[in-house]
Amino acid sequence: MKLTLKQSQDAHSVLFSLVNAQSIEQANVASLENFNHIIQSAQFKAQLNETLPLIGHSQSYPSITLIGLDNPSNLTGGKIAKIAQNIIKLAQKNYSQITLNVAALPEQYHYTFALALTQANYHFDEFKSNKHQQALETIQLESSTLSEQQLELIQAIQNGQTLARDLGNRPGNICYPEYLAELAISLAEEFPEQLKVTVLDEDDMAELGMHSFLAVSKGSERPGRIITLEYNAQREEAPVVLVGKGVTFDTGGISLKPGAGMDEMKFDMCGAASVFGTIRALCEAKLPIHVVGTIAAAENMPSGKATRPGDIVKTMDGQTVEILNTDAEGRLVLCDTLTYVKRFNPELVIDIATLTGACVVALGKVLSGLFSSDDALVHDLQQAGEESFDRVWRMPVIDDYQELLDSPFADMANIGGPQGGSITAACFLQRFTRDYRWAHLDIAGTAWLSGANKGATGRPVPLLTQFIANRVK
Repeated sequence: MKLTLKQSQDAHSVLFSLVNAQSIEQANVASLENFNHIIQSAQFKAQLNETLPLIGHSQSYPSITLIGLDNPSNLTGGKIAKIAQNIIKLAQKNYSQITLNVAALPEQYHYTFALALTQANYHFDEFKSNKHQQALETIQLESSTLSEQQLELIQAIQNGQTLARDLGNRPGNICYPEYLAELAISLAEEFPEQLKVTVLDEDDMAELGMHSFLAVSKGSERPGRIITLEYNAQREEAPVVLVGKGVTFDTGGISLKPGAGMDEMKFDMCGAASVFGTIRALCEAKLPIHVVGTIAAAENMPSGKATRPGDIVKTMDGQTVEILNTDAEGRLVLCDTLTYVKRFNPELVIDIATLTGACVVALGKVLSGLFSSDDALVHDLQQAGEESFDRVWRMPVIDDYQELLDSPFADMANIGGPQGGSITAACFLQRFTRDYRWAHLDIAGTAWLSGANKGATGRPVPLLTQFIANRVK
């Protein structure tokens, strides 16, 4: 779906108009004849998401649908998203193009609302015989304060987020480490002047001493890969590095997960998917900045070759880890990858991972967990999250928790006990990031939805792209 700014009258377009409940009578809706009489007769109060379809009442549009905003001073990002979802639901099967008047919407919400429209227009039917019938191709924004540059960034985010959602929704028999490596290569072929791709296989990792990573991947018939996509590699400044957890399916290994809901463990690569999506968004937006995206891709399976609880491995940086639980595998692939990315001399590193169920318990499905000791980096990520309505919440990552990772047999254990699970996981990663500015995003609660609306969300592509775009500013 394409968003455009309305330049001229299109007689074939239909109008959706946002209406303020406190000033319905002052609304100017495309020269609507007998407007006040119609409103009174229909008892339209412009309550939140209340709709009033009108046909044949306007000389300018063949049909008009009024959408209530209620009191604009009470609007939130969540309410904005629901309004966008309602508009898309009403329009997408009936019209190829609509005009959307947003004059009644406070200016500070125009960007968030436009982004929410693109997010609401997603469907995944790749493996269905009967495809989703979607007519809506273009939304013309009328009375919007957005600039063309902002619209271009929103379109880039939309395409990047769509890629991330598609990858997350693909099953483990389709989307596995080698598949992700091939995808990276094809993305570089699509954007040859912007992307440089490097893929490490398991022999390369063994030579580098990545035995923590290999402890996870060796149980699977699908070999692991570390995939690096370098955007604007020719630029001389130190890059922003994004590291994504790409466990394409997580059985838990020998520490096997319960069977119920295990199908959702295809989503355990959503951190990697968000890196792919962000890199694609950057390529389309053509932002002048140096960014490196690195994917730790592995499949965690039980087999005769799989790691046992109690095994001890050496990481790339020489520290040893006692693996008490093979289902705490994300930190094992990430720690070696976080060591590997030092070679890029990063300005900062952000890792993104569906890391802990404990973070879901703490924050639910609303906010992603943010862990960092860098106050300035935390501020910038929080600000980008508010702008894109892809929000984060700061969690502690302090030395007081480090002793929970003590092991009598190795430098550390890979779990810290039943308390503060998301914090001790972040503390584990922190041990490998002392040489650069670092933040960790635990997206276990926000990367996908369960139930009737099951599917990947594509978060935090909006957050990461907005964060990088703000650095360009």
